[in-house]
Order: sequence, then C-alpha cells, then structure tokens
Amino acid sequence: MTCPFSSQHDEALPESRAESPGLSRRGLMGGALGVAATAAVVATASGRAQAVDPSTAASGTAKAAAAYPFQGEHQQGILTPVQRHAAYVAFDVTAADRDELQAALRELTDQARFLTKGGIPADHGIGATPADDGILGPVVPADALTATVSVGASLFDDRFGLSALKPARLRRMDEFPNDSLDRSVCDGDLLLQLCADNVDTVTHALRQIMRSTRGALQVRWRKDGFMSPPRPSGTPRNLLGFKDGTANPSTADSALMDRLVWTKAGGDEPAWVAGGSYHVVRVIRMLVEFWDRVSLLEQQQMIGRDRVTGAPLTGTHEFDVPAYATDSTGDAIPFTAHIRLANPRNGKTDDQQMLRRSFNYDAGTDANGQLDMGLIFTAFNADLDRQFVTVQKRLVDEPLVDYIAPYGGGYYFALPGVRDSGDWLGRGLFA
Repeated sequence: MTCPFSSQHDEALPESRAESPGLSRRGLMGGALGVAATAAVVATASGRAQAVDPSTAASGTAKAAAAYPFQGEHQQGILTPVQRHAAYVAFDVTAADRDELQAALRELTDQARFLTKGGIPADHGIGATPADDGILGPVVPADALTATVSVGASLFDDRFGLSALKPARLRRMDEFPNDSLDRSVCDGDLLLQLCADNVDTVTHALRQIMRSTRGALQVRWRKDGFMSPPRPSGTPRNLLGFKDGTANPSTADSALMDRLVWTKAGGDEPAWVAGGSYHVVRVIRMLVEFWDRVSLLEQQQMIGRDRVTGAPLTGTHEFDVPAYATDSTGDAIPFTAHIRLANPRNGKTDDQQMLRRSFNYDAGTDANGQLDMGLIFTAFNADLDRQFVTVQKRLVDEPLVDYIAPYGGGYYFALPGVRDSGDWLGRGLFA
C-alpha cells in the first residue's frame, strides 16, 4: 500500500475490523480492479506571440487569475501551492528518432509556456484551423495553471540513445506486498502533471498540448484529481475523511527542499539531473463502502489521528507533534498506526521525509456498481530509495491495507526547469 494520509507519509489501526456478513473486502477489491494578473499575448505576422495588457485585448473579460513563473531552476507544480484540479497523463513516446523527440519536447515547452502565462492565441484567419479550441473564450486565463513534465525509465531504452543518461534510481514502479498493480495503467515514457484552479483550464491545456504533440506522444493512461477545500479549516481531507498532508515539510524552507526534493548531480547520478526530482505517483483505490462500516475509534487508531481535528491521538491540535516518547507502549497511537509506521520520529528518519502533493479522485462506479474513488498519491524525492521506497516498506501489511488498493501510477523523474526563453524541457538530455 502507499501511505495516503501521512504527515510526511505520516500515518494507521488494530486488527478488530467489523464487516457485514457475506461481503469480502478482498472480494470487492478483486472484482473492482478487474474491471497573479498576467500579460496577454497577441500573434505577430510570424505567428509568434508578444505580450500586451489583457485589459486592452478584450472588454468584459473576467479578471486574470494568478500565474506562476514558468522559467526557473526547477519546474513549477512541485513547490507551487496545490490547486483545486489536476490531470495526470502518462504517454508512450512514438517519435521515430531523437530529432522528433526533441521537436516534441520543444513544442510541449512552447505550449506550456504560453498556457501557464495566458493570453490571446494566434489568429490564423477564419479559413484556417483555429490555434485554440476556444473553451476558455477568446483570452486564455492563466488560472494558476502549472504544467510539470517528468520522464519514465522506459524513455532510456535503446530508441533515442539516452540509456547512459538514465537517473540512477529511476526504474519501473515496484510492486509492493498488498499492491494490485494493473500494468496497463502504470509507468510510461513521459508523465504530464497539469494543475489549475478550474477543471476546464486543465482540460484546455491537455487538449492544446496533445494536439501539438500527437505524432510523437500517445496516451498510455490518465487520471483526473481534485483537492477538497479545508473542512472546516486546516489541511484538506481525503476521501476516508481524514486530513491529508498535515506534517508535509515546509516548501518555504529552501534548505529543507534542497535536501528532500531536489536531486543532485554527481556520484552515480548524471550531470543533467541537477534541479530535478524523483516523482512518485500511486493511484490508490479506497474501498470506501467497507471503510464507512468501521467504527470511528478503529478508523482513528488505524490512522493515528483524530478524524475531526486532525490531531495525533496524543495531542489536541492538528499540528501537534505525535508524542511517541510518552506513548512508549502504543496505548494512544498503536505501533501499527499509519503515522507511526510512516514516520516513527526516532531521530533516524528525518531524511526519509518527502514532499507530498496528492489529489483525490472520483471515477464514478465500476462495472459491479461499486464506488470507484481514492487518492492520486504524489510525492517528490531527492532520492527515490532513501525516501519513498524506505517508507513504503515500513507500511507493508499495516491494518489499512484492507481498505485501500494501489493499482496504478509509476516512478518518474521531474525534469529540471527551463532557465530562459530559449531553453526547453529535457534539453539537458541532448546536450
């Protein structure tokens, strides 16, 4: 399983779990798994875009939403505040050769640079195919859109001459005990993480990027997510009803992010990885129909936190630090609790923390009429094995595994950022 709610991966419950007669949790699982105001742009005669004040571009338009900088040492969408909506789309690269792959990455970068800034799409005339699908109106809002591009291990096979450049710890996603992986919705050569404040902004960005890279990228799998607002306050909740991300490391602490998020070049890592991050995505179905029949006491002991306040069971407030030293017998927070397994806070696990940026998902019902919902667990790591994998191994066979089923996702490497207007995502791979 993969820690859905931890502080850092922080949280879990004892073995006495009530279940309705005639229903098997694993039976359900098996049946289910089979089945900032911004400048707008106008086009020049060459078809390129240039900045103009959006207030002069169109009248009666809504106020432009904040835009996050596209250029920088690191990609956006990692330290960026979490938006309300997201799409995770994995692609298989179908480019014929290195030149086609480079062209696709340049085009993807150009599209992302424009879409995340917002503006007026190029006008090719009424007799030509529109440059934009128009679903956001004549002026594309930034709407806090971020586009994060990561690459999978399979991109480093013998097709493009990149095998010697593979990040040292990048590989096909491990299958841990209690996982139910469906490899058709795992892995992929490239992952696109799109996040924005509104779902139509995410949809628009995906359509624009896909139409411009169609000849080189083919969708392998996709999962859409959403972030619930704080209810009633504090950290948002996941679909098991618990606050998710309470003890996430602070993105405002640059030294901490440098240690926990950004991968360093040198040693066994190739030079181009500097500024990137190991990007873990785990699609976890939550068996909510069984979870909803479990007592509140048992739920809280499984997680290690109070469901209402989010406080650890040794505290009273959400951000209280679990007091394991004074709970040495596990009477308050069981030794099998998710937060205690994920981060035992024994002085040896500080460097195992990871930056989590997860989203809920709701895919309706499956072919058996059961609710299909859960978590798109997302984490960024400086070192995949030191952080995510180490924590995940501690969570094997925790009591929570009867209520969750990780089945999709993958390991990826988030590319370093675009440094200037002439740079493009992935350029370091071809230097």
